[in-house]
This record gives sequence, structure tokens and C-alpha cells, in this order.
Amino acid sequence: MPLYSDEGIVLRTAKLGETDRIITLLTRNHGKVRAVASGARRVKSRFGARLEPFMRDSVLCATGRSLDHVSQAVCTGAYARPITADYGSYLAASAMCETTDKLLDTEHEPAPAHYQLLLGALIALAQRRHQPWQIGESYVLRAMTLAGWRPRLSSCVVCGRADGLTSFSVRLGGALCRSDRAAGAVELTEAQFVQLQALSLGDWDRCGGRRDACVAALVEEWAQYYLERPLWSLRLLDYET
Repeated sequence: MPLYSDEGIVLRTAKLGETDRIITLLTRNHGKVRAVASGARRVKSRFGARLEPFMRDSVLCATGRSLDHVSQAVCTGAYARPITADYGSYLAASAMCETTDKLLDTEHEPAPAHYQLLLGALIALAQRRHQPWQIGESYVLRAMTLAGWRPRLSSCVVCGRADGLTSFSVRLGGALCRSDRAAGAVELTEAQFVQLQALSLGDWDRCGGRRDACVAALVEEWAQYYLERPLWSLRLLDYET
């Protein structure tokens, strides 16, 4: 089996048999990879805690028919411990990894921009640079934008008017002025528009210190509408508000 080495972030894990584990990684050069880590669940496993969610590892893998095989893993970024020590950070990181996993359907397809975005977000969470909800929701919007689903927030999606924006429609793709308000659109205040736009750009100074429940619901709806599947981890962030 051909070998390849890469650096990857663990998105999730699943049990396989009595002692093995399936690891889903987002790698720098090979995109999303699913690989078996043999014996990873044994007490004296050579992988230890390196192949756990939110960890960044340098891995050596062998290409398989349906699943690759991890033969070596060296930790290059131990983000799991500081993230899991704070419940809000853990929820945000879980939402980020779930979004990435569901957003990138094709395996072994390079996605360097997604890798850099996720890596930066995990580092920010581990170092407590911003509030967890800010990092988590901003990541979701920016990851969706990288995939081609950018919300239009600076002008009306119908007429193009840049002033007098009063509502937001997920189905139509963004902001609406009062004249073009459509069924199902959510009324937003100017402050809510500012927070939504700041999150979509990673503009931390304009995000505000308080999480707006309406904005958070729109972020969740935006991701789920265009992914066409629920994000269970994102829903849990509501309990941290």
C-alpha cells in the first residue's frame, strides 16, 4: 500500500471492533481522510491521546481500498486539553469540526483554505483569544463562504439597495430592504446586522460582547439550509447563551 505523510486535524473518531478506531482527519495536502488507527483504544496504545478530536498531528498513512491506515502520529498542536477544559470552547470546537466534516464530502481532495481556517479557529479557542461563541459562529459562516455560500449583507438581494435593510432571508441568500421583504424573512435591527456581518468577516471588534439569539439562529439556519442536513453540535451552543 502506498505511503504518504501529512499534517492533519482530527475532526472525529469512531469505534471499530474491540481495539481499533476510525479517525476522520482534515489534512493540509490531502483534504479529508478517513483512516483506521489499529489498537488505538488499547490502554498501552502507541497513539495515546494524539488521535483525539481537536488535536493536530503529523501522520504517516498507508492508502487502503475504503479506509486508509495510520501507522505513525506525532502531535504538533495539543489543542484538545485547553479546549475541553472550557465547556463553551468544547461546544464551539465540536460545531466547527462537524461543519467541516459535513461540508467536505469528497475524501482526498485538497482543501488548504479550509485547513487554514480550522487551524486558526482552534488555536484561537485554545488560547482564549475571543469568546467561544464568536469563534464558533464566525467559523461556520466563513467555512460556508469558502464553499460558495456567502450571505449577502451589504445590500438587498432583490433590488441591490444598500440602505434601508430591514430583514434577512436564508432562502433568498441575504439581506432585504423593506420594499422587498419576503415571506419567511426575519426582521433584524441595525445592531443585529452589524453582528452578523462582523461574524461573517471575523471582525472581532464589531462582533459585540453579547451573543444575540436571533443572529445565532440565523447562522445555524444558514448552515443547515445549504448543507441540507442538521448540525447537532451547533444547536448545543444555544445552551451556553
